[in-house]
Amino acid sequence: METIALNGRTYRRPRRPTVVICADGCDPAYLDAGIAAGVLPTIAGFRETGFFGLADAAMPTFTNPNNVSIVTGVSPAVHGISGNFALDRETGAEVMMTDPAMLRTPTLLALMGQAGVATAAITAKDKLRKMLGHGWRGICFSSEFADKCTVEEHGIADAEALVGRAKPDMYSADLSLFVLDAGVKLVEQGRAELLYLSLSDYVQHGHAPGETKAIEFHQALDQRIARLMELGCVVGVTADHGMNDKALPDGAPHVIFLEDVLNRQFGAGAVRVICPITDPFVRHHGALGSFVRVYAKNGTAPAELARAVRDLPGVDQVLDRATAAAEYELPFDREADLVVTGDRNTVLGASEGEHDLAGLAGHRLRSHGGRGEQRVPFLVSEALIPAYREKARGRLRNFDIYDFALNGVAA
Repeated sequence: METIALNGRTYRRPRRPTVVICADGCDPAYLDAGIAAGVLPTIAGFRETGFFGLADAAMPTFTNPNNVSIVTGVSPAVHGISGNFALDRETGAEVMMTDPAMLRTPTLLALMGQAGVATAAITAKDKLRKMLGHGWRGICFSSEFADKCTVEEHGIADAEALVGRAKPDMYSADLSLFVLDAGVKLVEQGRAELLYLSLSDYVQHGHAPGETKAIEFHQALDQRIARLMELGCVVGVTADHGMNDKALPDGAPHVIFLEDVLNRQFGAGAVRVICPITDPFVRHHGALGSFVRVYAKNGTAPAELARAVRDLPGVDQVLDRATAAAEYELPFDREADLVVTGDRNTVLGASEGEHDLAGLAGHRLRSHGGRGEQRVPFLVSEALIPAYREKARGRLRNFDIYDFALNGVAA
């Protein structure tokens, strides 16, 4: 079978190794700063020899929904993953959205793997691994647990030996570089034809574009992309979200604790606010993002809550359930009574007591989740064929990247 059909698209099998990199948190400003500094020659060269553009990430601009969008080619309305963390309406339980059973469509990785394409997926954090590896057997592991891989579960038993160093610290730039280096090794050894490499946004949460650590990290990314291209790979690069400063002039986080605000105004227990940015590693953002879900309780009217929230400085949008599902392409059955987003400089929390901000000491809060973080890079290492140059004139989505990398370049 020369093509794979999935969610209304037809993908060509890779004619040569094809690598898609999700550079977590890579706001276009990071690439602009690195190019201006002269340290991203490979990425800068895409303007002449490949494709260098911008795309819109899926909403909310968080890790899980966007990574799943990239590997399925569709929005959360279709694949069902609408955050990192959610409230189960049926049970009332608050759950991590990491269970593959929550997926409502196969992934391209699964279909390619089932069709006999040597497929590999490597991610920085293990929270994504089970969804990325759902429905196929191949190499699929995380930097986080690179020391615990087994052939039976991960398709590889020697991930640390593959890369040539021990697994990195969770809060380090090397968590991402380990992913990239593992991908390079798999291509060098001829063990993968189709790869998905998903990085961490640790650097971007802590360092603004142009800062030394950010420049150094993106320079290292550029060098790995260059090596993949030397090996004959087609390389596509996009991001799950951008990143913005969310602090006040004095350095304090610019945050609205929305559950506290609404429960004070409408009475204790009037609402439950869920922060979908939440994952097991919140030291660098304190579980504060620019998108929250509000569930009305005790008979509180969502319309009254919406009117109160719209008056708060720093709020970007307040949408009811149906409008949020339609405008942001989200699964209606998994949506809250209200969706609230913050502007480019504002994050939203639940109750102040639920957020540990101790990890933010020493740096300004940088985060994501709203419309202000929706623009992301969209890069392809090869020149596009005419039909795809025309496609690129319209609205690009980050989840178009496999279509462009597999179908949009000459064989």
